Amino acid sequence: MMLSFFDQFMSPTCLGIPLIALAIALPWTLYPAPTSRWLNNRVLTLQGWFINRFTQQLLLPLNLGGHKWAVLLTSLMLFLVTINMLGLLPYTFTPTTQLSLNLGLAVPLWLATVIIGMRNQPTAALGHLLPEGTPVPLIPILIVIETISLLIRPLALGVRLTANLTAGHLLIQLIATAAFVLLPIMPTVAILTGTVLFLLTLLEVAVAMIQAYVFVLLLSLYLQENV
Repeated sequence: MMLSFFDQFMSPTCLGIPLIALAIALPWTLYPAPTSRWLNNRVLTLQGWFINRFTQQLLLPLNLGGHKWAVLLTSLMLFLVTINMLGLLPYTFTPTTQLSLNLGLAVPLWLATVIIGMRNQPTAALGHLLPEGTPVPLIPILIVIETISLLIRPLALGVRLTANLTAGHLLIQLIATAAFVLLPIMPTVAILTGTVLFLLTLLEVAVAMIQAYVFVLLLSLYLQENV
């Protein structure tokens, strides 16, 4: 049976049951749980240092009201990084290549920031729809444009993450297929293609981490506008 390049993005099933929930839940078991000892091992120490540094950098521009989101944003960052990195392994499924999952994460969190802004400071939240000093004839047009740009934010969050990961997986599969086909015909070209594949894999590792960070960073910026 011939498989297309896009079959790798299909949600795996077992006896007709989708396994995407299992793929989402299993990465959490990879992280060691904190202990009550005074001295932890190296893995726990490194994990704690990374979480503390990331949380400090993420909450630096936020006021005290936004610090309540620290646990949520840090957990989301670890969740996205883990799933993106595990998706680069052979014969694995990457849930974050599904637009439905990314929108399911982006829309509620974005909506929460908007609701917080409308509840705490409605005047400032509505003031973002109209820049200061706008000429009177342009006021209706700018309000419509700013409203559309506000409503398109969660879509941009989900599509950005989906498109970057999908494009990277497709490139890796295309170049790997080319290297496999060229190996018996032109070994030298196949070796060069394999080198390109190795470099592209390193790039995709960086993209997997950067896209997770950008997703959480944009959410924190949306929160900053409304807190």
